[in-house]
Amino acid sequence: MDKTPSQDGFKPCAIAILTVSDTRDLSMDRSGSVLAERIVAAGHRLADRKIVIDDIDLIEARLRDWIEREDIDVVITTGGTGITGRDVTPEAFRRVLDKEIPGFGELFRMLSFAKIGTSTIQSRALGGLAQGTFLFALPGSTGAVKDGWDDILVHQLDSRHKPCNFVELMPRLREN
Repeated sequence: MDKTPSQDGFKPCAIAILTVSDTRDLSMDRSGSVLAERIVAAGHRLADRKIVIDDIDLIEARLRDWIEREDIDVVITTGGTGITGRDVTPEAFRRVLDKEIPGFGELFRMLSFAKIGTSTIQSRALGGLAQGTFLFALPGSTGAVKDGWDDILVHQLDSRHKPCNFVELMPRLREN
């Protein structure tokens, strides 16, 4: 993707959203809609948006499809990060990730603790890289999506954020 800065130095990212749910469709996907609105409001491009059921193979297939696309820089999922039997998003991520970004999940849970206390221990939010594409898994609640975007990702996906951000690393992600 072209990372030419705009007049103010901002470099928009192309971001895909995957909602993982057995019960939602696009009309009922509040967390996906909240995330999409925030992505566009921040100046990024919504590259794609889909919903898949809580099935590890389907989640993996969708992730691999988007990872292969050169017009997608970032994939954010919402849902499937809990600890019940149907929650398999982290397992699907681990099938495709080249590198994990442990600090993402750690920071998410730290920020979440201030809002929901020890209940945050049930979240398996995580981040990582796959073939030069950033991947982030957020819980499925609208509150969690807001926390993950507003408190972490909006800053790290802003090329103007200092002292460092994910966008400035994008040209070097595929180096060996």
